[in-house]
Amino acid sequence: MPTKDPASSPALIPGPKTLDGLSPSNAAGAAFVLSGVTLVGGGVALAAQSSLLLWAIGQVLIGFGTLQWFCLLHEAGHGSLFRARALNRAAGHLAGLLALIPFSTWRLVHAGHHRWTGWQDRDSTTESLAPRTRGRLERQLANVAWRTWLPLFSIAYRWNNFWNVRRLEQFHKGRGSAARRAALVQVLAYGALAAAVGPVHLLWLVGPGVVLGLAFQDPLILSQHTHIPMPTAGEEPVRPRLGTEQTEYTRSVDFPRWIGLGLLCGTGEHERHHAYPQVPGYRLHQVPWVPPRRVSAWRFLRGAKRLSGERFLFENSNTTEFQL
Repeated sequence: MPTKDPASSPALIPGPKTLDGLSPSNAAGAAFVLSGVTLVGGGVALAAQSSLLLWAIGQVLIGFGTLQWFCLLHEAGHGSLFRARALNRAAGHLAGLLALIPFSTWRLVHAGHHRWTGWQDRDSTTESLAPRTRGRLERQLANVAWRTWLPLFSIAYRWNNFWNVRRLEQFHKGRGSAARRAALVQVLAYGALAAAVGPVHLLWLVGPGVVLGLAFQDPLILSQHTHIPMPTAGEEPVRPRLGTEQTEYTRSVDFPRWIGLGLLCGTGEHERHHAYPQVPGYRLHQVPWVPPRRVSAWRFLRGAKRLSGERFLFENSNTTEFQL
């Protein structure tokens, strides 16, 4: 049977007339793509120098670039990075290569996420955190990774949701073959790049930066729905929630503007995004509504890191009495 919904009333959300003018822009999309190319390209150029200091600076730039391409993958998947559909698709495939997620699989899984947010076990991106008995090893890995910033969660997020074809077929019936083809094409692209550059040299040029980017993504991804009380459906038939209903199970994180908008393309505005998924991330801050579950990035990170990994991931504020 479905578990009980948290007893709360969503704040009044403005109607669609407030969205006038909040549409994608080809110029804005091009600026974000140029930023992502500059970060990764500049990072690789510095990493190719003989100076160890320049190499280290290059890895930091690649880390920020990897983070930004993940956010641009999200926007392109919604068709809201550019106004032109062809530009969204081109940017999406490039973003998928750089974010380590096949674009076509991202669109499939993320559409399911927006359909089932609010039912923890029906949404493939949150199902692994639904209540169940967990072994000691799983709990210890969560604790160590959360404490040390090892990007276990970003890696598991990618594998479970976008590369694990058997699990994809479980949640998206009949799409396993398409997911398998997308994964194969992307693996071949990585293989061709490694053959051209040399696998060891490629790891030296970008490996630490990519790992750093994944570490940056861990708290960003986990900030959006983790540790929020969310019902489960079990075997019962349940209806998908409207976007405006999903905000109750979503958290927004407030970054300094140059990070939240300039680097993350508005990804922290997650409550507004679920209420208005058609609005580009870089315009969400213009929606005249203050989300009720909004928290500063520093407050969220400091509060979440006070919890052990297993408590933060596998419990929620109903059991820990810890509000983030």
